[in-house]
Amino acid sequence: MTDSEIRQTAGTVPVDNLRVAGVTRLISPTQIKSQFPASTSQLQLVSSARAASRAILSGEDERMLVIVGPCSIHDPISALEYAKRLADLNQEVSDRFLIVMRVYFEKPRTTVGWKGLINDPHLDESFDISSGLILARKLLLDILDLGLPTATEFLDPIVPQYIADLISWAAIGARTTESQTHREMASGLSMPVGFKNATDGSVQTAIDAMGSSRTAHSFLGIDQDGATSIIKTAGNPDSHVVLRGGRNGPNFSANDVQAAHDALRKAGLNAALMVDCSHANSGKDPKRQPDVWQSLLDQRAAGSSGIIGAMLESHLHFGAQPLGADPATLQYGVSITDACMDWQTTAALLRNA
Repeated sequence: MTDSEIRQTAGTVPVDNLRVAGVTRLISPTQIKSQFPASTSQLQLVSSARAASRAILSGEDERMLVIVGPCSIHDPISALEYAKRLADLNQEVSDRFLIVMRVYFEKPRTTVGWKGLINDPHLDESFDISSGLILARKLLLDILDLGLPTATEFLDPIVPQYIADLISWAAIGARTTESQTHREMASGLSMPVGFKNATDGSVQTAIDAMGSSRTAHSFLGIDQDGATSIIKTAGNPDSHVVLRGGRNGPNFSANDVQAAHDALRKAGLNAALMVDCSHANSGKDPKRQPDVWQSLLDQRAAGSSGIIGAMLESHLHFGAQPLGADPATLQYGVSITDACMDWQTTAALLRNA
């Protein structure tokens, strides 16, 4: 067959999108932001919390940065009730802690499972992502109205265009810290970013991610109108490691923290780091999170100023529950992903620190 004949017949042979079941045009960031705009006072809170986070990273502010809240958001109503309690508590402890609420809408899955409120807001595998983005933005605005800054993990590189203007601190998770896509995305984020060590416990992965995200990148993304674009970034100098343990166990001990400090200094990076009191550091047992928290306080009291923050997984009620077939049967204020501490335990930890 000649080249001409190949060109004539190529259009009749199905070769493209053979495993794509459907394509739906997504609402643009501009459209969502016009429906749910941020007020001047909300943006001022975001900006001031970002500045305070940077000051903690640099050592100018001696408070601890505490990222606290549910493992994931599945019910905006219970999330807002939690936020109201946390905002009240923040008034009591703001001299010691910079409290930022953990508001996670995206969940990475090792195999399969519920991927978060943005991906599946109705909890029924209908995957109404446009509604999920709207729900996420509206909840963030409601939380900011309480005077409480917000934190999230960015998983899909398109999502920041919809909600990043409302976020004061961001995480790149253990499964994605090694991803070039997420390192490039972090290089353009406007807030401080915490890179978690890899699921195998490797801190070097997070250190490499910090080095990569500090440099300029060019990559494919979308603009505010939703058009595919070349995104050029300036690099993000406000990053740090988050120790979350690994397959071989926890890594929050003084020796682990010192080893991470040494590795960061060797790489010429800021040695400030945060410790996740959940995940492998607590064996995913929320009853052990207070032990990790106390260890961090003891280390800081002993002079380890490099521990600049902590993460706590906490909800209204203790534990976790499976999603199941009927979301209406879910217990109010209980996580549907990782098990969390209850509110009473969380409030006591922060008050008694």
